[in-house]
Amino acid sequence: MAKILRQSIQEWFRRYFSNQQVIILILLLAAGFVLVYFFIGILMPVFVAFIIAYVLDGVVKRLEGLPMGRLPAVLIVFSLFMAFLLTMLMVFLPLLYWEVAQLAQELPSMITDLRGQIQVLSQQYPDVISPGRIRQVQEIISSELTSIGEYLIQMSVSSVRSLITILIYVVLVPFVTFFLLKDKDMILSRLKGILPENSGLAVQVGKEANRQFSNYVRGKIWEILIEWGLTYIAFLLLGLKYALLLSFFVGLSVLVPYIGVILAALPAILVGLVQWGIGAQIVYLLGIFIIIQTITSNIINPLIFSEMVNIHPVAIIVALLVFGELWGIWGLIFAIPLATLIQTVINAWIRTVSHRTVPEEKPGG
Repeated sequence: MAKILRQSIQEWFRRYFSNQQVIILILLLAAGFVLVYFFIGILMPVFVAFIIAYVLDGVVKRLEGLPMGRLPAVLIVFSLFMAFLLTMLMVFLPLLYWEVAQLAQELPSMITDLRGQIQVLSQQYPDVISPGRIRQVQEIISSELTSIGEYLIQMSVSSVRSLITILIYVVLVPFVTFFLLKDKDMILSRLKGILPENSGLAVQVGKEANRQFSNYVRGKIWEILIEWGLTYIAFLLLGLKYALLLSFFVGLSVLVPYIGVILAALPAILVGLVQWGIGAQIVYLLGIFIIIQTITSNIINPLIFSEMVNIHPVAIIVALLVFGELWGIWGLIFAIPLATLIQTVINAWIRTVSHRTVPEEKPGG
């Protein structure tokens, strides 16, 4: 029995790991994992620049189709991007900063109002809401909102370290982005030059992953902007306080599937409870979340992610747990692309092994 098991394991390893292309692919993936895992903190500006360049490269390619070279197309796209970035820094950030500071100042009174409303609920429905449960909810709300307030105050009071970090990103990220766009062909040529000769499988996986990742990144940017815009308009129509800040969090929540929207909805609901109390406005607010999520899930997502590889929801949850544990918030954001990469590698690997093990038909057979 032990001999048969050993032979089966040896046969399995010979089938799936004897191919030189498979070994090269595994080594390249392991090197990439080590690089990201140990140096993500140091190389974060480069990773951010890479993602921005990745998004902008699609526009550059379209301009290259016109009668112009790579460099003029890069200059036009990069100039438009910098103009957009400066506009956001000058218009959007001051408004967002003001709402953050205002929310931090009003948090103590918000906590008091929430406690009062919960107490009223306990008096109206004593059989449903017990005094002990009320105290637990009040303690949870108080501690959570206090920690959020402290975090917001820390954000609003810029330290020397955070200021230096912001300056590094503001200067370094656009600089690296420009040269990644400008010298894209040269960089890819150098990378291909250092690859081993028998690396066809790695190149095949890279092309497929590039197609999937580019579609995902560009689609997510559109999804963020659409959901942010729809939510901001809805919050303004309802008259909800901190509409820009809360809708901004709702837009970013799409980066974390399933969990993100729930976490982003809670602050808006809490602010709505303090501002309006329990009534029709809260029902409208919840209805807006349901309508927007229905629109994005059933109309927008199928349109912008039509070329994405379908991944089972259980696989997405596992990817969120694993990569979130490894890389924190960045792991949550890139869980789906990384899961897609793994799926692409497995599919290419199986195709290569199956093609290699299928015997060729004899002529006339």
